[in-house]
Amino acid sequence: MEQQDLELIAAHMGHDEELKALWEEHVGFEKILERYSGKAALSPAEDLEVKEYKKKKLAGKTRIQALLEKYKKQEG
Repeated sequence: MEQQDLELIAAHMGHDEELKALWEEHVGFEKILERYSGKAALSPAEDLEVKEYKKKKLAGKTRIQALLEKYKKQEG
């Protein structure tokens, strides 16, 4: 994510519960995916889990981006 986006998230997390929850979920998915990326090989079940986490992370990021666009328009 771009620095400007990270700054917007930090500025609005305190009063936007949805943004806060989405961001915390996003960070959690990143940590989980980092653990999987450290493995030399994934089992088929692990590979499926990684794909699911990536889908969830992308869906959350899409929603975060929509919220950030709203804030960017408000701020001019």
